[in-house]
Amino acid sequence: MINVYIVDDHPILRRGLAGLLSVEDDITVIGSADSGEAAIPEVMNLRPDVILMDLRLPGMSGSEATEKILDKARTEGTNWTPHIVILTTFEDDNSITTAIEAGATGYLLKSSTPDEITVAIRETAQGRTVLAPSVASALVHRIKEDALTHSLSPREKDVLVLMARGMSNTEIASELFVETSTVKTHIEHIFTKLGISRRTQAIAKAHEMGLV
Repeated sequence: MINVYIVDDHPILRRGLAGLLSVEDDITVIGSADSGEAAIPEVMNLRPDVILMDLRLPGMSGSEATEKILDKARTEGTNWTPHIVILTTFEDDNSITTAIEAGATGYLLKSSTPDEITVAIRETAQGRTVLAPSVASALVHRIKEDALTHSLSPREKDVLVLMARGMSNTEIASELFVETSTVKTHIEHIFTKLGISRRTQAIAKAHEMGLV
């Protein structure tokens, strides 16, 4: 039997999830809370196998609650390893990466089907990572953008940022105290590394990579 705990500030959603899972022979809901602060002491006592965690909660966020629960499980020397699945409406890159970095085992959207939720619970209970397709795509995109960012030298990043601010080659050279020819060389390297050929594309990439 997989014991599940639900953390969400909407009572209707908590009851709906509990009802959804009550028909499953191998899943049982052993508790719920409307905030991270209320959930932490309860889950430490109940030790559920899987925690369904909303991101936007009053007070402590779902990511913060995830990190605190996992830290407590480690530091208190228990043999219990909770698997936390984020269940939210938010699929922006920052929300996803913050939750994954906090230790979430899965990330689903509230638009997921009942089958997708129950499968995710079973998978994460076995220690497997489960991501909604759009979330997986966002993570892959973020990883690719991070790789592109790291492929640029510090000086190339400086040039790219100044380009994104609308500066000409001459203005960039003046700002960085280098020759205009040096700026042109940096721009050529930036274009090659980012696989682009126009200044407007470079500006768009700078925004995508969060440099500006």
